[in-house]
Amino acid sequence: MEMTLTRTAKRKAYTIGRLEIDGVYFCDTLEPAWRDLGPGRPGHKIAGRTAIPEGRYPVVITWSPKFGQWLPLLLHVPLFEGIRIHAGNTAADTAGCILVGENRKVGHVLNSTRNVNLLKRRIVEAKERGEGVWITVK
Repeated sequence: MEMTLTRTAKRKAYTIGRLEIDGVYFCDTLEPAWRDLGPGRPGHKIAGRTAIPEGRYPVVITWSPKFGQWLPLLLHVPLFEGIRIHAGNTAADTAGCILVGENRKVGHVLNSTRNVNLLKRRIVEAKERGEGVWITVK
């Protein structure tokens, strides 16, 4: 299963994106502000307020003690640990993670819990079929 997160609106306090699964639109995303953290680039990480670097990452589902539930976890994210896909509505609800939902209000995603549950189901089904699950962030 291949997920693609395309960042469509990089604002000062948050980043809006579009999540596709196997080339088909799934939902919108919200992350903290995007800063270019690449080599020789001027950006710098601000703890809890920086979106993850662009790249391709494997995704697994693991137990999150913080959220008390099974959630998708991105592996091998440079400069970051514990990056999950979870429910939330604004940049205040994420410390670097990806929130999923519907961007129907400026700076927000709505119906997030529903979208997280649908996404978890899709990931579990892919894993049960023996597929790897990846997300490309661009």
